[in-house]
Amino acid sequence: MMLETYMAERLPYIEATLSHLIPEDHSSHGILSQAARYSLLGGGKRIRPLLALATVEALGSNWRKALTSACTLELIHTYSLIHDDLPCMDNDDFRRGKPSLHKQYNEGIATLAGDYLLTHAFYILAKDFELDDSQKVKMIHCLADKSGGSGMIAGQILDIEAEHHNIDVNFLKNIHLKKTGQLMAASLEFGAIFSSAHATIQADLAEFGEKIGLAFQIIDDVLDITNSETKHGKKVSSDRINGKTTYVTLLGVEGCQKLAAQYHQESIGLLKKHGLENSILTRFAQFLVARKN
Repeated sequence: MMLETYMAERLPYIEATLSHLIPEDHSSHGILSQAARYSLLGGGKRIRPLLALATVEALGSNWRKALTSACTLELIHTYSLIHDDLPCMDNDDFRRGKPSLHKQYNEGIATLAGDYLLTHAFYILAKDFELDDSQKVKMIHCLADKSGGSGMIAGQILDIEAEHHNIDVNFLKNIHLKKTGQLMAASLEFGAIFSSAHATIQADLAEFGEKIGLAFQIIDDVLDITNSETKHGKKVSSDRINGKTTYVTLLGVEGCQKLAAQYHQESIGLLKKHGLENSILTRFAQFLVARKN
C-alpha cells in the first residue's frame, strides 16, 4: 500500500478517536476542554499514532483495537508543543498556521491545558479495555519513561541549557535523541507491546523509532531555514531568534541531508533483521526524510 493511501485511510479514525478522548465540555470549567481541543484537533501529521498503528499491522495485529492507546501518544506530543510555545520556552506565537494556544487564550490556560493532556493520556491507558493489565503497565511505564525526566523532558532541559552556547553535533544529537527520538521510540514500542512482540523485536523497533526521530529532527532544522514562514507563520524561526544551535548551523543543509539519509539507512537495517523491510514502516522512514513541510 502507498503511504499516502495508508495515511488517508487511517487518519479519519485517528481524528475521530482524538475528538472522542477529549470531548466538548460545557461545565463551569469547560474552557479547559475547549483549549485542549483547539491544540489537539488543530492539524498535524499524527506521525506518532500512525507509527504505532503501522507497527501493530506490521506485526499482524488488529490496528482498530489499538487506536485508543496509539492516540495517547498524540496527547503527549500536543502537550509538549503547547508548553514549548510558551513565552518561558520558545516564545512562538504561531503553531500550524494559527495562533499558539497561549495567544488564543492566555498563558495560564495554555499551561493547564497542556497539563490536562499529559495526565489524561495516562488515565486513558489505565482504562483502555483493549489492553490487558500487563499491557497497561508496560505502556504506562514506557510512556512515562520516554516522555519524562530521562526522555523528552530531559531533551527540553538540555535544549534550554544549550541556548547561546557553542555545542557540537554529539551534544545536539543527545538533545534530539531525547526531545524527539524517545517519543518516536515509544510509538514503535506501543505497537510491539500491543502485539505482544518478543523483547528483541521491541528493542530493535524502539531503536528504529530513535533513528527516524533523529532524521525527522534534522529535516525539521532544514525546513526551519528553507520553509520557515509556512512552518511557523513567520520568516525567522524561534530557534534562530533564541540563539539555538541546529544541525544546519553545524553541518549546513547538504550535510544535514546526508546525515538524515544515514539514519534512514540504519533504520531500514533494523527492520530487515526481523523481515519487516516490506512493511509500511519502511515507507514511513522514507517519508520522514523526504518531507517538504
